[in-house]
Amino acid sequence: MPHLAFPNNSCEEFRCATHCAVRPLAICAELNPVEHQEFERMAQHVRYAPKEALFSEDEIADSVYSLTEGIARLYKLLPDGRRQIIGFALPGDFLGMAPTSRYSFSADAIGTVVTCRFFKGPFTRFIENKPHMLLRMNEFATRELGQAQDQMLLLGRRSAEEKVAAFLVGWRDRLARVEGVTKTVMLPMGRQDIADFLGLTIETVSRTFTKLEREKLIVIVPDGVRVLDPKRFDALAAA
Repeated sequence: MPHLAFPNNSCEEFRCATHCAVRPLAICAELNPVEHQEFERMAQHVRYAPKEALFSEDEIADSVYSLTEGIARLYKLLPDGRRQIIGFALPGDFLGMAPTSRYSFSADAIGTVVTCRFFKGPFTRFIENKPHMLLRMNEFATRELGQAQDQMLLLGRRSAEEKVAAFLVGWRDRLARVEGVTKTVMLPMGRQDIADFLGLTIETVSRTFTKLEREKLIVIVPDGVRVLDPKRFDALAAA
């Protein structure tokens, strides 16, 4: 099913000032009201169905995306056809600023996703004389680099329990920025996605969740887990 795009001036439902709950987290957070009106006029609000691609690896990188709703899966395909998930994007995250003319990874929707999409040319011209916007983009790039370094550690010499615990703690902390602190860590991605992110098999991930529950570190609940012993769990994640 093709995605649905709504120009900002044709659909009041998508007015940024009144309906964007993640604006304080988004790339546009530091814009003044006049700048934001100009920024909003450039935006296309696009809704993606579950599993629909936002963009694909090696496609021409003609657009950038600010996530406003939902979770996106970011991945690369290996030469042998296997998939390596490199991250999960949350509302407020910014995608698509490729270092070359083509996207270096793919992004698709886990559930329903809504983005503000900007064509790269107008977006680049908009930011080039706005130091506060360039600084904001640098903050996003620095955070993205930190997440990449964290994943490199996850893929290193750690046990399956340590990998799963570190993933859950990191995901919990990222969710807290968007939704606030909660007792339940919601997991919209499936066990296969987690396995592909951690470099494990789905069987190992499932056994590890069961083992962590048996050790009374977590309890598995619908669509997520609840951490029973945060101190022990954080220590395992940091091992």
